[in-house]
Amino acid sequence: MAVGALSAREVERAAVAQLAARPGPDWAANLRAFQSRIAWRAHFTQKLEHAPQMEHVATHSAADRLPGRMAHGAMFDAWAAGQTGLPYLDACMRYLAATGWINFRARAMLTSVATHHLWLDWRAVGHVLAQRFTDYDPGIHWPQIQMQSGMSGINRLRIYNPIKQGLDQDPTGSFTRRWVPELVGVPDGFLQMPWKWPGAQGILGLRYPEPVIDVTVAARAARAAMGGLRQEDRFAADAAVLIETHSSPAQNPLFFNDRKGGMRRARPAPVGQLFLDL
Repeated sequence: MAVGALSAREVERAAVAQLAARPGPDWAANLRAFQSRIAWRAHFTQKLEHAPQMEHVATHSAADRLPGRMAHGAMFDAWAAGQTGLPYLDACMRYLAATGWINFRARAMLTSVATHHLWLDWRAVGHVLAQRFTDYDPGIHWPQIQMQSGMSGINRLRIYNPIKQGLDQDPTGSFTRRWVPELVGVPDGFLQMPWKWPGAQGILGLRYPEPVIDVTVAARAARAAMGGLRQEDRFAADAAVLIETHSSPAQNPLFFNDRKGGMRRARPAPVGQLFLDL
């Protein structure tokens, strides 16, 4: 779909035809979930069509006023190379560099840690990831980059803790050890925080870097900066205008689920409201 071999309309109609054939309940549920993905893809693609500057300019203009963002330098290079000293983050980045794909949660974490904890420029982060994703789709990619980095101004802040993500998503440590083999001998209890392991002296700084940031301190600073921005006088008013245009189909009263063909328009959209007829 990313190369245009099939249109969204063709795919949607094929899904509707399959549902009309009355498949079993499990298959029908999967088809409806697939339809929702088609609608979401269309929604995000239309966001970029409506605001093609999204690759370069924050959706909420106030977000671009945050100072100190780095688009290059040692911190940026460490993130891009999977050498931050944060094992699960580095494992995900190395896996992505090797395969060209990684799941959604890991993509969100890579973006969030880069732009919040490391305070890197979201545009530079987005370009590195775009070059590595074999399934890169600009209509999905740039709205997601803005959302995960807090630039949209209308979404909840997503500040992922890479240590917690490693513990939750890789509880056995097999993924981390495969892609960060420098840590293969670190005990399970210390794998995501090797700097706390008494035996780390022969590893950290020699085979594997010390963490480039204190995760807790960096998250607190990012949350304070982003939270302060959202308390500015005009922030909420400007965000309300953006919601009118960029709200999702599921949140938008203009849409309803017809149980056969997915999301449909319930009434004409006001000027400026994004919508899609499939």
